Amino acid sequence: MALDPTDRRILGALQTKGRLSNSDLSEDVNLSPSACHRRVQRLEKEGYIHGYVALLDARKMGVPTTVFVEITLQGQADEVLDAFEKGVRRIPDVLECHLMAGSADYLLKVVAENTEDFARIHRQYLARLPGVAQMQSSFALRTVFRTTALPV
Repeated sequence: MALDPTDRRILGALQTKGRLSNSDLSEDVNLSPSACHRRVQRLEKEGYIHGYVALLDARKMGVPTTVFVEITLQGQADEVLDAFEKGVRRIPDVLECHLMAGSADYLLKVVAENTEDFARIHRQYLARLPGVAQMQSSFALRTVFRTTALPV
C-alpha cells in the first residue's frame, strides 16, 4: 500500500511524539479521532509501525560512552556469518550490528560506562565472538545529534 500525505503526517508525528494521545494526534494531522485511530491501526497491521519504545538517557542509565567497533571475519561463508550474528545478539551492550560493504564485515554500536568497562566488554564478549579475525574500536567523543526518525 502506498502512503498518502495523511499517513506520512501520522508517522512523522508518532516518530517524534510517540506518547501522543489519539485525540491530540488526530488534531495534529487534521482528522477525526476515529479516522485517525483506524489509520494508525492499519499502519501497525501493515508493518509501517513496528512498535513503540521509550528512549532512555544513556548518561542517566550509566552508559555514557559510545564505541563503534569494526569487525572483520576470517571468512564470508554463511555458517561463519550466522555464527557471528547469533553470538553478537547475545551481548547486552551492543545496541546495533550492521553487515557492511567495505573494509570491515560488521559495524557494532556498543555502550559502556567508561573505557575500563569497554575493556571488560571486549574481553568478555567481543574477543570471544566466533570467526573474528580483526577488530578496530573508535570511541565517540561527543554526539552532535541523534534521531530515530526516518524521513517521511
